[in-house]
Amino acid sequence: MVDEEQPEVVSDAPVERRSRMPLVIGVVVVLVALGAGGYLWQSRRAAHATTGKVAAVELSKAELYLPLEPAFVVNFRDNDSLRYLQVGVTLMSHDPEAINVAKAADPVLRDGLVALFSNQNFSIISDVAGRQKLQEQALVTVRKVVQARLGRPGIDALYFTSFVMQ
Repeated sequence: MVDEEQPEVVSDAPVERRSRMPLVIGVVVVLVALGAGGYLWQSRRAAHATTGKVAAVELSKAELYLPLEPAFVVNFRDNDSLRYLQVGVTLMSHDPEAINVAKAADPVLRDGLVALFSNQNFSIISDVAGRQKLQEQALVTVRKVVQARLGRPGIDALYFTSFVMQ
């Protein structure tokens, strides 16, 4: 018997390859999903830390002081005469972070306080009650600026270390 072998068929047609495109698309989708999940997890964790459970603020037992140097010098009118006011201001806080924010916001604080001091009436601030009211208004002004940057008032007191009117 003669070996009846099937003749080998050699074809020049290219071998059909499976496309890798679905695999690449699948990997990209998985990576995007993981990235989005990580982002959402981080943002929820941060939101929970700021809204759900407010982290305890490390307050110092010691009083921290920040003198606003140089002293404020403003002029204002009293009837027909021009008056001058020189005020030395020092801030006090138990929160070191609030002191740092106040240092960084010094130009904004000074602007607000200059506007406040220059709009005073000589007859009102020449007595003790008027100076105390001005001191309270100055503290409110400083707290607004610190609150806007820090999220809490932070400044416990404002002191006039000098107060000279002419």
